[in-house]
Amino acid sequence: MRRILAAAAPLIAAALVAGCVGAPAAPGSGGELPVLRIAAAASLQAAFDRIGEAFEAAHPDIALAPMSFDGSSTIITQLIEGAPYDIIATADEPSMQRAVEAGVIADPQIFASNTLVLVTTVEHAADIASVAALARPELDVVLCAPEVPCGRATSALLDLHRISVSPVSLEQSVAGVLAKVASREADAGLVYATDAAASGDVISVPVDHADAVVNRYPIAVTSHAREADAARAFADFVLGPEGQAILAELGFGSGS
Repeated sequence: MRRILAAAAPLIAAALVAGCVGAPAAPGSGGELPVLRIAAAASLQAAFDRIGEAFEAAHPDIALAPMSFDGSSTIITQLIEGAPYDIIATADEPSMQRAVEAGVIADPQIFASNTLVLVTTVEHAADIASVAALARPELDVVLCAPEVPCGRATSALLDLHRISVSPVSLEQSVAGVLAKVASREADAGLVYATDAAASGDVISVPVDHADAVVNRYPIAVTSHAREADAARAFADFVLGPEGQAILAELGFGSGS
């Protein structure tokens, strides 16, 4: 029995060592991969999911934690209150400016733009031909809340058309507006062109003068980023040719 145990000892020791091995290390780092924490506006989810996959393929030495997507105002509030994000991207410049003024980010860079379109249901497609229809009292209209980026753009666009709308609900993100129209909880709403294009459950109607109300998307590394180098690499990727190609394919305009 002692001979059997003695012979097995090297195998047991090897198994114990193998069980103590941690996550794969970055090449030449001697430690675990840096894990990048990203928060972005809800309207960026499809784009950043694809950009994240392309980034990890191009940067096997950096891992991405599951990204957080929410309204831009919510993301900025979370960041100011101490959320441990390494990098953030918002759907407008005023939201990002709050973070600049709070000292939690510096030097944001514009990487994309977006415009609004009207969305409605198949049932209402024939009788909602323009944004003027949103003023009709018999329609259930849902809009973004005025304090969020899509809401500020919506207010500006309706002002251009001199239209007063009484929405049945105000949402904290474009995703909320789109979901209510797609599920038939509302008859129509205003969302970003990229979100409308990605949905097969709504009819999209172009809006005159939408090009006069353009949302520009900034990205920035946070001042308390634990993985600042990795965050800068991700921002550069978004601003670079691969990130820009993905954004353009999904309908975003350029950041210039």
